[in-house]
Amino acid sequence: MNSPTGSPVSVLAIEQPTLPLLRSSTRKTNPAETRILDLLTSRLCHEMSGPIAAINNGIELLAEEDPDFQRDALALVGDSAHRASLQLQFYRFAYGYSHGAATVGAAPQDLANLFFAATRIACNYGETVRVLPLASQKLACNLLLVGAEALPRGGDLTITHGPHGLDLQAVGDGVFLSSEIDAALLHEIPVAALTSRTVQAYFTAILAEALGCRLIRNTETRRLRLSAVSSTR
Repeated sequence: MNSPTGSPVSVLAIEQPTLPLLRSSTRKTNPAETRILDLLTSRLCHEMSGPIAAINNGIELLAEEDPDFQRDALALVGDSAHRASLQLQFYRFAYGYSHGAATVGAAPQDLANLFFAATRIACNYGETVRVLPLASQKLACNLLLVGAEALPRGGDLTITHGPHGLDLQAVGDGVFLSSEIDAALLHEIPVAALTSRTVQAYFTAILAEALGCRLIRNTETRRLRLSAVSSTR
């Protein structure tokens, strides 16, 4: 499908986020798991509301008779549709990839780089991460999202993999991770207390645990470091 500007637009199905806890088709979902899935879905819808609203605004402007308005409207619709497509592709992998499944489309590093390209955050997806199994790269993408939360003024995100596991560094002015998100990362709050703002951090910790890892956070001046290391260490 093409956007009104003629550029190709990917059409993706919005898949329900997948939890490692839900891989078995024979067990029933408990209320805690259902709440986590509901909050992740709510968060996804919130993130997508911006570009979708912009597309709607552009369509409304097309009703104007002024050629300049129509030209601006076409540009707005095309740019917003492209942005929405990039976001959906990234979230489809970060939230929807199921362990062992095949992926279709761009590689995770390309999804991450394109996702952050239109933001004030520069993403460096390390070569050592690109060769990891996709389940580990799913965790890496969620670590990037946590790091982005800590950079309200923009900055740099770098994700690498070393002897001890995945390592994320977020560098920028005003780097800050709220106490609520910090508690969610460490699973120090009950599921009932989660919100659409904190659930992504909680989900990241679930992914880490599923891979036999635990999360360690260190904060310095202008720098946040978040590592996923083996639980045996």
